[in-house]
Amino acid sequence: MRDVVGVGTVRETKRTQLAEFLKSRRARIGPDDVGLPPGPRRRTPGLRREEVAQISGIGITWYTWLEQGRPINASVQVLDAVSRTLRLDPAERAHLYRLADLPTVPNTTVADAAIPPGVPLILEQLDPLPAVLVSPKFDVLAHNVAYRTLFPCFTDNVLRRVFMTPDCCNPYAHNADDLRRMVAYLRGAYAKHADDPTWQSLVNELSTDSPAFAALWASNDVAVPVSLIKEAQHLAIGSITMHLTNLSLPLTDGAWVQIFTPVDEAQGARLTTLLAMTDEQRHTAWVDHVARWHTVS
Repeated sequence: MRDVVGVGTVRETKRTQLAEFLKSRRARIGPDDVGLPPGPRRRTPGLRREEVAQISGIGITWYTWLEQGRPINASVQVLDAVSRTLRLDPAERAHLYRLADLPTVPNTTVADAAIPPGVPLILEQLDPLPAVLVSPKFDVLAHNVAYRTLFPCFTDNVLRRVFMTPDCCNPYAHNADDLRRMVAYLRGAYAKHADDPTWQSLVNELSTDSPAFAALWASNDVAVPVSLIKEAQHLAIGSITMHLTNLSLPLTDGAWVQIFTPVDEAQGARLTTLLAMTDEQRHTAWVDHVARWHTVS
């Protein structure tokens, strides 16, 4: 699974990016910008490390280690001081905190995962391709009719439904790699929301009710959404092989759009057949399945 990496690798990458980011921000601030005399000729543009440390009120050795990407812990107070010295705007400040692994920084995106007005209309225009807007913790924020038809009952929280629905009637036909990837997505976004009780509640619930989720969560793998091939299955038509395309929407607090496209004409015909069925026909398939496999005798 190429899109899943270890936490240690992610942290090392973050430290490298943190070092590069601090150097780039320091280079754009001149001594006159912070009330310092120009002094002798400088070999590189911007402030020196010792000047950033002095103005921020922190030790030069500590700041040097931070800019070198060493594995040290940075406090909120120290990063606040560095942010002020380097004159970071809100987006840059939030980026600095994320690179330093301080996920409790107030988010700079639209509050409460606000949905841009045009997104629901875009999803409807994509019909008959199933399309859905999913939050970082897999809450369904908006969807079109084709999605609701292909994935009935998957219109609240996708992750909860995937792990709590029996395989025989789970519209997300999945293998171990699929499940690992989904939990890795959640883990990758979790650091930004660790102080949100709704996130902790979801993790606790799934860890308690699903041993499979608990084991995958404990692995600490992280990932970001990628495009892949997905098997969808519906009791009324069987399986449909789809391209799953993930498109991020930064202004919705890490949410992304999922678009399901049949891989070929034959799979497209199966989707067309499903969408052309009446609600009663699709519901009858579900009732028959429950009566056969889930009725206690």
